[in-house]
Amino acid sequence: MSTPAVPSVLFVCVHNAGRSQMAAAFLTHLGGERVQVRSAGSAPADAVNPAVVEAMREVGIDISAETPKVLTVEAVQTSDVVITMGCGDACPYFPGKRYLDWKLADPAGQGVDAVRPIRDEIERRIRDLIAELGIEARA
Repeated sequence: MSTPAVPSVLFVCVHNAGRSQMAAAFLTHLGGERVQVRSAGSAPADAVNPAVVEAMREVGIDISAETPKVLTVEAVQTSDVVITMGCGDACPYFPGKRYLDWKLADPAGQGVDAVRPIRDEIERRIRDLIAELGIEARA
């Protein structure tokens, strides 16, 4: 009896410095080994937004070591679900993939007070995604 393949999810945002980093961190934190998580951007920033790092630290998730990554065709090809973060990013299309676009406010240039509601909305959507994927969320 073979074990089912682990689903893979790719989060895409232009700079890969805010929304996509938060989403990837929440899915990694809540999904653990039961899901493969990637994030990338078409024009990655030099570093993750410091207000995003702080907002995630407030909920016990440290993303200070993360770095923005460039979006590759391979990353899309090897993902089961591709989620763009409401930033109109160009993403290669492959039949058989599930594409979602989450319309979310952009945390770029915002302080931590403005990032918190974005973070909380991303966490809610990640919890819904985990349920849709049939993964049991870690506490």
